[in-house]
Amino acid sequence: MTDKDLTDRKFYRAGEETRFAESGPERTPQTAHPAYTLAFRDTDFLLRDELRPVRFQLELLKPEMLLDEARIGSTLVMYGSARIPSPAQAEARLAEAAASGNEYDQKVAARLAEKARYYDEAYKLARLVSEKSIIEDGKRQFIITTGGGPSIMEAGNRGASDAGSESIGLNIVLPHEQAPNPYVTPYLSFQFHYFALRKMHFLLRARAVAVFPGGFGTFDEFFELVTLIQTGKMKPIPIILFGKDFWTRVIDFEALAEEGTISKSDLDLFTWCETAEEAWDCIADFYEIKD
Repeated sequence: MTDKDLTDRKFYRAGEETRFAESGPERTPQTAHPAYTLAFRDTDFLLRDELRPVRFQLELLKPEMLLDEARIGSTLVMYGSARIPSPAQAEARLAEAAASGNEYDQKVAARLAEKARYYDEAYKLARLVSEKSIIEDGKRQFIITTGGGPSIMEAGNRGASDAGSESIGLNIVLPHEQAPNPYVTPYLSFQFHYFALRKMHFLLRARAVAVFPGGFGTFDEFFELVTLIQTGKMKPIPIILFGKDFWTRVIDFEALAEEGTISKSDLDLFTWCETAEEAWDCIADFYEIKD
């Protein structure tokens, strides 16, 4: 069916029907009751448990349609902690911890300060890739995509912004206050209710994923990605793990292979690196991109 076929139809669009309904008959007990509200305008109805499949579909379709309209062909996804400070913030947090007199707080602040350099590397990678402005088949490629939050996520969106490029933020509703960082491109800033749909959108357009040190959320995203590729549900893409000292301290990958719960070859699903330049070289080699 062509656009002309739709235009030639004599039916009104949903938006027009909504305006008719809002300016419709005088208010009566019947028209005032929620049952009379158009189903797609009835928020209470849409939030019912039985409508969960519909909400799943909406969270799948909205970002997909808007990203397609924005001519975004592929993304470079950046996962990482929401707690790692920027180098500028690290000194302030160390001073605050020292003033508290709490040894545990001091130890944690020192550990996080050691990882502050990854904020810089995330920024550099995002800026480096964004400045290349790669376009294929009329669509923009390797658009920086983060979870839209602070720390490593902020660094990625900030790097893209400083390169004069747009970037995507896929935020999630949480019980505590959560807002997009100020560097996400406003019309590419999305909010999700379902973690599952958010993680799906991270990978639908991903041509590479950079994983920085992080906590449970980063582990969840990283392990789902390697599982999808390991099991053949997703084609291989470059997975760049920043911070070998961190990752090998918190996860014994070699032990998993030695125990036989994964294959030795599964350790080749990701690549270690420490700098933005190393990460881009890995991605460029994988796709045979010439600078």
